[in-house]
Amino acid sequence: MNALKLPWNAHFDAPERHGLAPGKVANIKIQTADNHTAVVQRPTVLFFHGNAATRAVSLRVHLYSGFTSRLDVNVLAIDYRGFGDSPGTPTEDGLSLDAKAAWDWLIAQGASPHDVLIVGHSLGTAVASNLSASLSEDGVKFRGTVLMSPFSSLYTLIDTYNIFGLFPVMLPINMIPRAADIYKSFLVHKFDTLSVIAKLKVPVLILHAENDWDISHTHSDTLFDALLEPYLPPVYSPPESQESWSTQQWSEYHAQLVTRRETRESLLTRTVIPNFGSMDQFDNFGERITLLKTSIGSHNWVGVLEGVQEVIRVTFFTHGNLDLQ
Repeated sequence: MNALKLPWNAHFDAPERHGLAPGKVANIKIQTADNHTAVVQRPTVLFFHGNAATRAVSLRVHLYSGFTSRLDVNVLAIDYRGFGDSPGTPTEDGLSLDAKAAWDWLIAQGASPHDVLIVGHSLGTAVASNLSASLSEDGVKFRGTVLMSPFSSLYTLIDTYNIFGLFPVMLPINMIPRAADIYKSFLVHKFDTLSVIAKLKVPVLILHAENDWDISHTHSDTLFDALLEPYLPPVYSPPESQESWSTQQWSEYHAQLVTRRETRESLLTRTVIPNFGSMDQFDNFGERITLLKTSIGSHNWVGVLEGVQEVIRVTFFTHGNLDLQ
């Protein structure tokens, strides 16, 4: 949906015309490693947007304003190749190159990696995750990663994705036996966050609105559970079919499930925030992993919620405790 150049007739060189304060924003061209141009002493949010429209669309401008005012940070928001005024054709590898070019530009301008928070929304969560995993593998310690309304992979997303939040995209195909598997076998891009998220060695905040009708909040559960899984005891099943299990085998299997559930409960710290949502947290090799579920916010507006921005502020920019109760 990069062809949707919303807003129409965007004034990228005049951000003030989109509601941002005069003199506060600059339109910057960044050269990528393959010669495409993508457009950008406080910490910085490096922001990767979703699969439609441009960096200048109204809801994203609201998000930048919230970040700068509530978090007291700089924001670098780019349009990937083929989006906005960035030339080229979007591909998974191309978007990764664009993200790395934005990171490199920030560092070249004197930003400390420790002062950069990587934030992605929707499609941008896959871009943010790939960049974060690559930096972690290189031993780079940055401030952390925020995934807003993420999906576990494109392969699993199409099973749950609803067009305009109403029409299941796979419904017609699922009516034909094996058609869905054949269709998914032709997917060119993977955007497989689930396969890389365990590589992140920084604090991670995964957040999702429960009333997100585009991408189910269960995708966030899947990603959070993948980070928690190494700390949970495995559950072994007898090789035989369940119908042939003995009473002792059923008892042993049930005991494993109980132990796993109790271990999970002991690792997690749950905070219920009245009239807002809930938050689960645990420590992953010394880094805090957080899953925030909000009751409102839908797909596109969850990041604009003041409560969400407060969680981001406390998690990444202060040493205080969150008090939303």
